[in-house]
Amino acid sequence: MSNEKFVSEEPELGSPESTEDVIRTRAYQLYEQRGREDGHDLDDWLHAEADMAERKASESVTAPTMKARRATAA
Repeated sequence: MSNEKFVSEEPELGSPESTEDVIRTRAYQLYEQRGREDGHDLDDWLHAEADMAERKASESVTAPTMKARRATAA
């Protein structure tokens, strides 16, 4: 029997696992944009978290507005 861990499903959108994956991906993008210069991993992670928080805040403001527009257009 193998000790490998298999994930049968994708993380649920908005779940901690999904959020962490998005932050990890963004932090890696920042690392690559800097030319793969080591020593800034914490800064990249915190920047990626801030980007995620800003995106979620903007989505929470935009979503009710979009619903209201759709309701009045119908």
